[in-house]
Amino acid sequence: MKLGARIFKTALAVTIALTVASLLNLPSTVFAGFAAVFAIQPSIYQSFKITIKQLQANFIGIVTGITLAYLLGNNPIIVGVAILIVSILCRLFALEKSAVSIALIAVISVMETTTMEIYQFGLLRFSSLMLGILSAFIVNLVFIPPKYESKLFEHIEHLTLEILQWLRVTIRHLSDDPSLKKELNRMKDELRRMDELYALFTEEQIYLVKNRRMRARKLVIFRQLIKVSHASFELLTTIQKLDNRINIIPKDIQTKLVKEIDYIIHRHEYVMLSFNGKVKRRDQYIEQSSSISEFIDALLALYQKNDTDYLIFLPLATKLMTYDHELMHLQKLLSSYDQFHSNEKFEIIPKRDLEKR
Repeated sequence: MKLGARIFKTALAVTIALTVASLLNLPSTVFAGFAAVFAIQPSIYQSFKITIKQLQANFIGIVTGITLAYLLGNNPIIVGVAILIVSILCRLFALEKSAVSIALIAVISVMETTTMEIYQFGLLRFSSLMLGILSAFIVNLVFIPPKYESKLFEHIEHLTLEILQWLRVTIRHLSDDPSLKKELNRMKDELRRMDELYALFTEEQIYLVKNRRMRARKLVIFRQLIKVSHASFELLTTIQKLDNRINIIPKDIQTKLVKEIDYIIHRHEYVMLSFNGKVKRRDQYIEQSSSISEFIDALLALYQKNDTDYLIFLPLATKLMTYDHELMHLQKLLSSYDQFHSNEKFEIIPKRDLEKR
């Protein structure tokens, strides 16, 4: 079992929050620890954004709790009403789940029985929760800042190679259908995770103008890499659905289909290898014309002979054309990148398990 950086950051933020709360002699320091746990985020930008929301939620919870405790008391029914009111207010202000949790902790903590003046007690609770939130923000800002560029490429590379392997096997009717269905579900989740990593990468803050321009170009290429991965997955899904029907296609057209998919897979693999410098990048695949149109013409010719069964293969041709188009666009982007920004290099790290958010 591998422990991700977020686990260590959470532990460090809780430690700092509890230590500072003890030094300041704040009552019930545990609330500072609770706030620190909810405030840890996977990126600096999200940490800043959620910190503002959580401070707002803390204020809403404390003010609501103080008001109801002062006017109506703090019996369990009133606490329940306070929870309901705070939840409604948080929804009206469109606060995130972690911010809502902070608000609920705040209202419960301030409505417990105390001999202190309610407003003084509320101020102390507000300070404890704010201390936890700020401790988490500082840890997010200073310690182990995430590098999502490397994680994103590693994820794209690993998932793409898996998809291409299954494409090769499936188009030759060699795949085990139950195993493939299971893998398709898993890869669908991995594609979703890939999109999340890209979103986190776009949120990373860049302070130098030169680096901002470099990162903007990389964002375009990564976005296209992801599009190509999605296109290859959609093609694999379509082939899996039609696997038992492909045999009704004449052998010569089946051969064209296998040949064309093999050609696109080879191009895609070459792009991935050349992208991180494992092989020299060449533009020969951009210049060569695709023969997908021949496969589509052959399908249309069969359909025109009133063989309506062949109509079900047109979505396959569409997915194949989309995959080819997106891959061609990626190759052109990389060629342009090499031509005008050859001094820039993507940072690639060794493959490892990605930490879970």
